[in-house]
Amino acid sequence: MTEVKLGQVNPATASDEAARSGVNSWLDWAARAALIIIYGGSAALGAAGIPHLLPVDSFHGLLTAAAHLANVLFLGLVAVTAMTRLVPIMKSKGIETRLSALLGTFLSIALAFLPKAELDPVWSILSTALILVATSLCIVVLRWLGKSFSLLAEARRLVTDGPYRIVRHPLYLCEMVALVGVTLQVLSPLAVLIAITVVAIQCRRMFNEERILRQAFPEYDAYAARTPFLLPIRLIPQK
Repeated sequence: MTEVKLGQVNPATASDEAARSGVNSWLDWAARAALIIIYGGSAALGAAGIPHLLPVDSFHGLLTAAAHLANVLFLGLVAVTAMTRLVPIMKSKGIETRLSALLGTFLSIALAFLPKAELDPVWSILSTALILVATSLCIVVLRWLGKSFSLLAEARRLVTDGPYRIVRHPLYLCEMVALVGVTLQVLSPLAVLIAITVVAIQCRRMFNEERILRQAFPEYDAYAARTPFLLPIRLIPQK
């Protein structure tokens, strides 16, 4: 998900800049509607499944219910955020950037159709905990993005504080951690292949987004120079 934000931008000013940059407002609203339908519908379906996880009779069951609830909240937040996001001031061009964004977002859904792996209790708890923690952090990061959120490589505003002070792509990092948890639950050669493919596509998305951010915001180079790309290596104690 594109992670762009810069201070406080007046929506009217953003619309004017979007018009000057050639962004089609009708297509932008169509994209919003699609996100609301897809993510809002998925959140509703997920919420309908919560009663089937109750009552909780074990610690792993509690983690599973919490992870499911976190996923519902995340999907719902995506739908709500899509309604309020700013009009982009610049958009990437070409089929590859759009295809990478769509595959990176939705290819991991294929893991949900694979049979569950036979895991011992420790690995089951670990995988579910990874999903819960990562999804919860996704909610925090997405909430921080707010009106800057998008799926395609688009420039709205540039985030340089909060989670974005730690790494340039915290949302992708959290999503990858959740992907590890999901892959463990359906562990197989096919699941690993899908996960590796998703990670490769997500990395491509990040490069696409950085290219458009550098074009839209001259200050991005300075931000990138002082902030790690994906891994919070500066938080690791140096010997």
